[in-house]
This record gives sequence, structure tokens and C-alpha cells, in this order.
Amino acid sequence: MDNVAIIVDDLESAIAFFTELGMNLEGKAQLEGLVVDRIVGLDGVRTDIAMMRTPDGHGRLELTEYHTPAAIGAGSENPPPNTLGLHRVMFAVDDIDDTVARLRAHGAELLGEVTQYEDSYRLCYLRGPAGIIVALAEQLG
Repeated sequence: MDNVAIIVDDLESAIAFFTELGMNLEGKAQLEGLVVDRIVGLDGVRTDIAMMRTPDGHGRLELTEYHTPAAIGAGSENPPPNTLGLHRVMFAVDDIDDTVARLRAHGAELLGEVTQYEDSYRLCYLRGPAGIIVALAEQLG
């Protein structure tokens, strides 16, 4: 897999959120023109994108803000975790409590609570940029 794309309504805020999560900004670009139109199947596309890389260098998120045509919602404003389609993106973290506190400063909200799963993990779900669900996992022991 090369990357997962997330459509956002505020690219700079999304970059700040994922930077706080430990990802690194690999690059930014504006994409438009006939080739882009043909790839995505829309006319008059103009987007700004940012490619974010995980600290281990193996995973990437492409954050995309559409200027034209305007991005549209897929349904409800904040779909619940059982909504069809992309469910969530999970990140391994060293200190879940610290990470939650830092992400809250960027607008993240817990969906439930930080919970321990057996003797293996502490886990939680947060609502992140553009309403996406970001899961955090702190391995125990």
C-alpha cells in the first residue's frame, strides 16, 4: 500500500493534528489540470495536498483539501464508528494519555473513553480532522 487519502476542509489544521500525532510532513503541492480531472473523474479540479509520513517511514497519509469542485459530505456530519466505508485509522503511541491531551488541543474529541483491552493494550477512538475517526493503541508490557 502506498497511502490512504483523507479529504479535509482545513489542510493546515489537519497537518498540525497529524504532526502532533508524530507524523512528518513529506511535502505539499497544488494539483489541477486535465490530467487530475481525468484521474479523479471530476471537472475543474483544484486541490492542495500534503503527504504525511509515519515516523517509521512505512506508512503515509495524503491529506487533500478540494477548492474546486467543493468537497461534499458523505452523509451525517459525524458518522458513528459503524458507518459503511473507511472505518478508522489506528496509530500506535507510547503514551496514550499524553497523546489524547495533545490532540485535544487540536480539536480532537474522545468518542468513548480510554480503555484497557486485556493485558495487551490501552485503546481509544477520537474524532479528528473532517470528522474522521482516529484510533490510538498503547501496547502494555
